[in-house]
Amino acid sequence: MADIKEDIGHAQQQHLNLTVEAPKMEEKEEEREQMKTKRVASLDIFRGLTVALMILVDDAGGEWPMIGHAPWNGCNLADFVMPFFLFIVGMAIALAFKRIPDRLKAISKVILRTLKLLFWGLLLQGGFSHAPDKLTYGVDMKMIRWCGILQRIALAYLVVALIEILTRNAQAKRLSPGRFSIFKLYFWHWVAGACVLIVYLATLYGTHVPDWQFTVQITDSADFGKKLTVACNVRGKLDPPCNAVGYVDREVLGINHMYPHPAWQRSKACTKNSPHEGPFQSDAPPWCYAPFEPEGILSSVSAILSTIIGVHFGHVLVHMKDHSTRLRHWIVPGLALLILGIILHFTNAIPLNKQLYTFSYVCVTSGAAALAFSIFYILVDILNLRYMFLPLEWIGMNAMLVYVMAAEGIFAGFINGWYYDNPHNTLIYWIQKHIFINVWHSRKVGILLYVIFAEILFWGIVAGLLHRFRIYWKL
Repeated sequence: MADIKEDIGHAQQQHLNLTVEAPKMEEKEEEREQMKTKRVASLDIFRGLTVALMILVDDAGGEWPMIGHAPWNGCNLADFVMPFFLFIVGMAIALAFKRIPDRLKAISKVILRTLKLLFWGLLLQGGFSHAPDKLTYGVDMKMIRWCGILQRIALAYLVVALIEILTRNAQAKRLSPGRFSIFKLYFWHWVAGACVLIVYLATLYGTHVPDWQFTVQITDSADFGKKLTVACNVRGKLDPPCNAVGYVDREVLGINHMYPHPAWQRSKACTKNSPHEGPFQSDAPPWCYAPFEPEGILSSVSAILSTIIGVHFGHVLVHMKDHSTRLRHWIVPGLALLILGIILHFTNAIPLNKQLYTFSYVCVTSGAAALAFSIFYILVDILNLRYMFLPLEWIGMNAMLVYVMAAEGIFAGFINGWYYDNPHNTLIYWIQKHIFINVWHSRKVGILLYVIFAEILFWGIVAGLLHRFRIYWKL
């Protein structure tokens, strides 16, 4: 997904369009600084893994619902993708802004990158692109989806990057002795995190949610065009129809500008095929037909916490030089976050919920991200097993390209545009059917293997070839 990379090593931050990197150091001091630091391969690999997971859960999740998004409470494999991205963005911010020679120039770069993320988010997920299955494009502005993956990343990146830049003068150049010195050094980051959490929890539990109405937009439903009413009139509820997250989005964005196919449509209350998609039950409650924005306003405010936690782990990487100290400052907080989130969930204090981006969900996914990155760091940067993960590293170094072409289906849509006789007779459908599904005599296994080999591995090789020629797509 978004490739907001650290400004170290040979891959420098550049503009959006494809360019051939030609690093030129104009000052000897800057050159010496570049030589002192090496690119953190484990971070590239972790980024590549996250992009690969997004492709896997998006394209194979329909056949394997246990890896797709949880219909409501709970945390499946797909639910780790977004917070992993935000965690990586945080680490990259710490690395990119460890030296800020010109504060205004740094702020302008942050704002420009944020605008680019918003543009691509609207273009890819606002409804304009219908790839890969439909060979059309365009969106009715009355129905455009304002929020999405890149938009959420843009918000988190903007807020945390500005905090990093604006509080730079308040930070000492070196850590003072003490176990919690790195927390003291970046005190304002944690103040901002606490403010984010207070605003989120106060709104989530303190907002009164009244009854609300909507018009059914599901064209194959017998209730298409009908106006249905959802009874709420409650405060502090975290169920699908009456939570404050959905209420804020309906009031601010407008219900027609929200995601029309939320994961809750696969819940037991809505369909007898749960957790698979399927026709709604005859007695399905009205909210099953309603839109819901999984990357909405209030949940995106909470998502900033994932990036703040990620930037802390990046600070550890910047300030602490030996492997054992870094790992201790990564693994211990990671385990603590993971345990805290599990306790909150299983004591029914705060359920794990990606759609609401609850605090327990922040803890579990951030803890998992910390532990996953630590494992890659041990394997790659300590044990030098980098060659085992080269396809993931290549994807991670060209993550924006792979996200757009593979995860968003732009390349598959282009290939599907060249069909024979009918739109379902294309090269992609032929490969799926004859090379994977028919060979294994199973659609589930065939689709899974197709995604792994014909999508993830294929784009890993493409990204590797582009890396060989130093061609990158960056924001």
